[in-house]
Amino acid sequence: MPVIESSEGPVWRLRNRNETLTRWFVWLLGIAIFLWCWQQISDATTWFFVWDAPNIAGDILGRATPPRWSYMDNLWWPIWDTLNIATLGTIGALILAVPIAFLAARNTTPSTLFIRPIALLIIVATRSINSLIWALLLIAIIGPGVFAGIIAIAIRSIGFCAKLLYEAIEEIDQSQVEAVTATGASRWQVMVYGIVPQIMPAFAGIAVFRWDINIRESTVLGLVGAGGIGLQLQASLNTLAWPQVSLILLVILAAVVISEWVSAKVRGAII
Repeated sequence: MPVIESSEGPVWRLRNRNETLTRWFVWLLGIAIFLWCWQQISDATTWFFVWDAPNIAGDILGRATPPRWSYMDNLWWPIWDTLNIATLGTIGALILAVPIAFLAARNTTPSTLFIRPIALLIIVATRSINSLIWALLLIAIIGPGVFAGIIAIAIRSIGFCAKLLYEAIEEIDQSQVEAVTATGASRWQVMVYGIVPQIMPAFAGIAVFRWDINIRESTVLGLVGAGGIGLQLQASLNTLAWPQVSLILLVILAAVVISEWVSAKVRGAII
């Protein structure tokens, strides 16, 4: 903290003159960048529609209520497909994420120079692309349907699960591994008896957490043709059947709430 001498004695200040000027310059630069970005957004926005948005939203809400409860018979199978997409996609991701995580962790990878970078590249690549984009690519390759949705969810989840799991592997208690190694155990036995028991709680938590996320993501994959309740939502939106849209949104909300409750209960039991 700088001290400035004056006729009345030393004066304590939090920052000196150069630090104060630097902070003001940074603030002014940030405000200038914000104003420039806002100008770009404003020029690309049709403000008439923005000001009229409350009236449009009110009109749509009036058309969407009450929900068309009779349409519920058409939603049981799509919501079941959505749950299957999330569940099977999560299982497939975990099967692939486990070996990738062991290859990415510093204390279990066979080679930190060659194999670990490849494993990390897979983790980053699968996490970087949204599940909707994966679904669009897979639909172009294998056609529309539930299978494309399952693969899209699985690919998207690999990086998430593998990243959290390899971090858990690197944080294990090495003394337990050394104790198993001291018995003359092989590398495979050290992994099974020294590492796996320590990461099982983390693995279970990651699996449940990712399944909960995938329930949310799988509800919208149908918008691009990857199956599930999103197909019904897209069809209802295309025909402006707002009472059906409101019912579908309520079903999606109920599915998400139930999955969140199940996920919380399972994580509570694990912890």
